Amino acid sequence: MSKLFFISVMSSFLAIQSFSQTRLPGMFSDNMVLQQQELASVWGIDKPGAKISVRGSWGNNATATTDANGHWKLKLQTPAAGGPYTLVIKGSKEISLKNVLIGEVWFCSGQSNMEMPVKGYNNQPVIGSNETILNSANDNIRFLNTPRSSSITPLYDVKGEWKVAGPATTGNFSATAYYFAKKIQSVLGVPVGIIQSAWGASTIESWMDKESLSAFKNKMIPATLPDSFPNRTPTILYNSMLHPYVGYTLKGVLWYQGEANRENANEYHALFTSMINSWRTQWQQGDFPFYFVQIAPFEPGKINAAFLREAQLQTMLSVKNTAMAVTMDIGERTVIHPAQKEQVGNRLAYWALAKDYNIKGIAFSGPVYKQLEKTTNGRLMLTFDYCEQGLSSFGKPLTDFEIAGEDKIFYPAQAMIRNDKSGVLVVWNDAVKNPVSVRYAFKNWAEGSLFNTQGLPASSFRTDNW
Repeated sequence: MSKLFFISVMSSFLAIQSFSQTRLPGMFSDNMVLQQQELASVWGIDKPGAKISVRGSWGNNATATTDANGHWKLKLQTPAAGGPYTLVIKGSKEISLKNVLIGEVWFCSGQSNMEMPVKGYNNQPVIGSNETILNSANDNIRFLNTPRSSSITPLYDVKGEWKVAGPATTGNFSATAYYFAKKIQSVLGVPVGIIQSAWGASTIESWMDKESLSAFKNKMIPATLPDSFPNRTPTILYNSMLHPYVGYTLKGVLWYQGEANRENANEYHALFTSMINSWRTQWQQGDFPFYFVQIAPFEPGKINAAFLREAQLQTMLSVKNTAMAVTMDIGERTVIHPAQKEQVGNRLAYWALAKDYNIKGIAFSGPVYKQLEKTTNGRLMLTFDYCEQGLSSFGKPLTDFEIAGEDKIFYPAQAMIRNDKSGVLVVWNDAVKNPVSVRYAFKNWAEGSLFNTQGLPASSFRTDNW
């Protein structure tokens, strides 16, 4: 018997063996959270033609039959938030998943700022982490942290397990996602499940499939796994760390990425839009909420990161049901990972609480530039959205404003909040007699100074398109 023939026979045998019993992807396990009051997708593998039943101890059940390849998928009605419950899957064998909660499920992805754990990185803290970890015991917050992996083809399973928040586990959860979950859970009083799938220094292209990248002719889809930097290679992380979750019923997505794309910021708006649309199409849950964090000011680098921040702002303004948490006031001058992750998580939570959970009376966005108007005395008057009670610098000088005339040469400018009108800013430089454009914090490093009265910062912006 040839070696090649033996390998072929063994492969066939193992394939048959793999169909001999019911198996579930790794995200269906003890301690998991299912989205409340939805037809939640459940799927797995068994031998071809097998009858599958899934029963939730809350009283609903559903059935399916495996296809010729042994795959099955069904939708199970979930109740209002609560638990713990048991989920029983019966096929060639019976699987019982215990301590299952029904609540709100959010998928959290991106690069190192999403990956950064509550305990922080080496020599890079998360403010308040020790107290946060100490007081984190909460059976109603669950995390599934996806291990780093890479693949040249789409995968259907992941490793990892659901863990309950507590001092022994919370330190390893994404800080941004944890603070988001903590705020949502404390306000709503329902279980929150976070699926964390992030990889530091990853580009947006690595989280996109080949179909969504097809319009970008300069993107090369790899034929083999790269020897290095899979997190910077198109499609690789999509295949291994996103595709397995496609279809897992969610409330929405949180995204914290962009630093790795500063060099091609001119493409980012189009790439980001394509990725969001692709994920929504594949999940088949309509235009689910997609909330993201604008990258914070950070000094090093020769490329002006304000163009990437602008692309993120344009995405919020043009793509349905997206929102952006601004971090202009909490950047670290020489560290790319802001330490105030609680602020980041809370700002994402404000959007969700206001837009998805109908909490009235709270602010959820900082000021967003709306319109420029010239005055008769050579000054420019700017108006903003999301500042119904006006603007504030909270007693500090308004800094990082620039003004230019038709010669497109920018000069430092003074700025003043008009007290007689809500949400109006006047900008000027007496040396620029006929100004036409204003820029605010439009550079790598700036310390945000413009807020609404609820303390949420304005994004960097420019009124020109030079």
